[in-house]
Amino acid sequence: MRTEAAPTTPAKRAAHVVLLASPGAGHILPVAELARRIVAHGDGAEFTATLVTYTNFSSAEHHSTLASLPPSVSTAVFPEVPLDDLPANAHIETRIFTTVKRSLPRLRDLLRSLLESPSGVAAFVPDLLGPWTLQVAVELGVPGYLFCTTNLMAFSCMLHVPELDRTTTGEFRDLPEPVRLPGCVPLRGADLLDPLQDRSDPVYPLMIEFGKNHLLANGFIVNTFDAMEHKTLVAFKEISDKGVYPPAYAVGPFVRPCAGGESAEHGCLQWLDKQPDASVLYVCLGSGGTLSTEQTAELAAGLEASGQRFLWVVRFPSDKDCSASYFGTAANSDDPVSYLPEGFLERTKGVGICLPLWAPQVEILNHRAVGGFLSHCGWNSTLEATTAGVPKLAWPLYAEQRMNAVMLSERAGLALRPSEGSVRENGVVPQEEVAAVVRELIAGEKGAAARQKALELRDGAVKAWAPDGPSRRAFEAVVGKWKKVERAG
Repeated sequence: MRTEAAPTTPAKRAAHVVLLASPGAGHILPVAELARRIVAHGDGAEFTATLVTYTNFSSAEHHSTLASLPPSVSTAVFPEVPLDDLPANAHIETRIFTTVKRSLPRLRDLLRSLLESPSGVAAFVPDLLGPWTLQVAVELGVPGYLFCTTNLMAFSCMLHVPELDRTTTGEFRDLPEPVRLPGCVPLRGADLLDPLQDRSDPVYPLMIEFGKNHLLANGFIVNTFDAMEHKTLVAFKEISDKGVYPPAYAVGPFVRPCAGGESAEHGCLQWLDKQPDASVLYVCLGSGGTLSTEQTAELAAGLEASGQRFLWVVRFPSDKDCSASYFGTAANSDDPVSYLPEGFLERTKGVGICLPLWAPQVEILNHRAVGGFLSHCGWNSTLEATTAGVPKLAWPLYAEQRMNAVMLSERAGLALRPSEGSVRENGVVPQEEVAAVVRELIAGEKGAAARQKALELRDGAVKAWAPDGPSRRAFEAVVGKWKKVERAG
């Protein structure tokens, strides 16, 4: 008697997603987290991914991030493109946008080769600073979804830039009335994006292109969550439902979890173990933020005069560029702590500690002893503090950080800010104001209110990715569009 072989079920081929991360930790880290979540979706066999980065402005931190990705995420790096023709004082955005635009031929070749491979390309996902790459996706017929690595309010302003340019004259900082966008806190012209503040700068026309090219996307994946930006999300949906903008999917917060190993054993955490609960101000201006020599001295004096405990990640001062650390400090072999005022370390010994260049930020923010965060208001840092329930002292420096600071202080109630009236003409916050606002954040009533709000938002962040949470539902909605029909392998 002969037995027939059982019919085989056609194998389901994993959908392949290509992600492209712009230079900088604020882009590499959240794009890597998005890649992890895509390939982990469902049973872990529905998606594979390729994460593409740029050789320009790469760093050791970027390499370690890529090396930590799961096997189902492959990586590719575009060769370095020349930027020698740019002025030495070119904006960060000018340098990044130029890198993106000059790498478009490489992107076209990569996407074509993947389209011809068995995996194909289900979706192409560049991050916020790469909207020009969507032109290639449209050309090749690949669905393009832009990953917004900042909040929806700031992104709404970026989309509105071409209209602002068309309907206003003069410099934005001189606008007589605030810019009012649906669902957003009113923004003074001076608080708008840093590269918009000088219409004569070469970065300005790039920002107009920037805003227009975002509209080539099939949708926007945004690293925010409902409890943080409910009004803005509702208003944006009303606009996108009318066809003005592609839909937005709020899938955040994407935050690196506390890690073990070297980060967990860092000496600063042992120092924090000895401090009272919520008593320490963590001071860090991100991977790119840089203070002037004068401001560094005033901040040091203010921290000392405040009498509050602090943990300060110190970077080299720069009197020319408040984003001078963005592309690394490898060329400087000195210790940045040596640039602090004479005698400062001795006078604050036991009250504060200063660390050169880097510290395990997520672990610090989640430590019980940390009661506040003096931050540049970069969005990665903002989400890391929010998910840890830590209020902020907003100290914006560049990019969209002033808009973030307005939102965090005036709408979310998460942050205090130095008094505008105290700031000197050259933009320096004097030591007296530093001391006053640090004391208020750590030990005052306003600081206590901000801390309570931070704890409430921490709960909202947890609920966002609960089994039926709004961010999880939004994520499943967008990746559901990328799943391929089953076909034989």
